[in-house]
Amino acid sequence: MDSNEIVPACDGEEFTARVNGGDWIVAWHPGSKAPEGTPHGATAICLTADGGLVLIGNDGERWGLPGGRPEKEESWVQTLHREVLEEACATVVQARLLGFSRGRCVAGPEKGLVLVRSMWRAEVELAPWKPQFEIAHRRVVPAEAWSAISGSGGSGLGS
Repeated sequence: MDSNEIVPACDGEEFTARVNGGDWIVAWHPGSKAPEGTPHGATAICLTADGGLVLIGNDGERWGLPGGRPEKEESWVQTLHREVLEEACATVVQARLLGFSRGRCVAGPEKGLVLVRSMWRAEVELAPWKPQFEIAHRRVVPAEAWSAISGSGGSGLGS
């Protein structure tokens, strides 16, 4: 196996990650049922009708996917719609839940915290770019270009 090849984890398979000064144990869970933990929002792979992948960023150099935390009693899908509108100036036309990531902090300032985030594939319509919140840049690239931008290898986002 090539040392740069990405091997996906199986559902429920745990791996460790260091985030914001803490050690986390993270696992992917299918969309059939949210795992136990505190709802921590939604993130979306946003695709336009012509096959574009919508990316956002703060500095115009590093790019990511729109998403964020729930407000008050928002559902997973309500958070998805609001965050995509706020961060990408885009309206979700159709969305499919892909699954959930669940992280448990085992060391650091958030030790004991268990967070769950929903992940979506969303078809979106772009509005004119008028950032009003924390995101300063939006970029639309061919979905196939994601691996070159993210360094993540093939992703199959276009299907």
